[in-house]
Amino acid sequence: MRLRHIEVFNAVMLTGSVSAAARLINVTQPAVSRILAHAELQLGFALFQRVKGRLVPTQEAQTLYPHVQQLFAQLDEVQRLAAGLKHQQRQDELRILTVFALSVEVLPRALGAFRAQYPGVAVSIEALHSPQIVAALVRQEADLGFVFTAAAHPALLQEHLADAHMLCVAPRGMLPVALVQSGQVALADLAGRPLVRLAANDPIGTLVGHACRQADVALQALYTVQTYHAALALAQHGHAVALVDACTAASADRARVDVLAVQPPIAVPVQALRPAQRPASLPAEALTRCMRAALAQTLGA
Repeated sequence: MRLRHIEVFNAVMLTGSVSAAARLINVTQPAVSRILAHAELQLGFALFQRVKGRLVPTQEAQTLYPHVQQLFAQLDEVQRLAAGLKHQQRQDELRILTVFALSVEVLPRALGAFRAQYPGVAVSIEALHSPQIVAALVRQEADLGFVFTAAAHPALLQEHLADAHMLCVAPRGMLPVALVQSGQVALADLAGRPLVRLAANDPIGTLVGHACRQADVALQALYTVQTYHAALALAQHGHAVALVDACTAASADRARVDVLAVQPPIAVPVQALRPAQRPASLPAEALTRCMRAALAQTLGA
């Protein structure tokens, strides 16, 4: 099958009719019929049968279609990669991906310093989960990514920026006064108390799960959330105790919650990621330095 045959076949499979397929790929109905007939002639078998005026895929067509879908997914990836390669020649635009926890306090501080150096660079920011950030950078859809504890990937360069730590954020009055006054809490102190848990596939959720197993502590997860600030919000509204990273805890309302260090400490590495196949632009290098300084400022506050 030629690529044009595959395009028409895919359009008919998607729409279920010649007329709709013609509109989808912006050609005439006779052209769709002609290309489809030529494809069937070359293949030596029918792709569709007419049943009560409708096109019904044959068994052979149904066998081919999953492979055609994979091909179009690969074509989409080629287009995204081509767009990324076109962008890398530009120095007046920076595309940033970040976990949400770093987008509220740390990244805005970093951008303040960055703007003093590069006032004219347009910056696009998208908050995603760590696996999505890694996948997008591998496809070269962005210049930089900021994540927690990312797994190494051969297509990416990883730079360690700082070590944050897990903190306990508890609604006022939920923990004993003596414990709050001590300024620190052990995981065992939280046993039996309502807890907000991050999803198990989240890097920080994985770290907390490992620490609980090491301490032989079973915590009661009343809520499971996908983002660190969702956990913080539940704590600030009095629902449960949240274990969050120090960058997230920096935006906690201390009038509504108590913030305590977790003992023993649970380190949360903050990493900068970028595609390994091309050198970092000067703006990308500058923003990475600004993020390192902003993390030091935030974590030292």
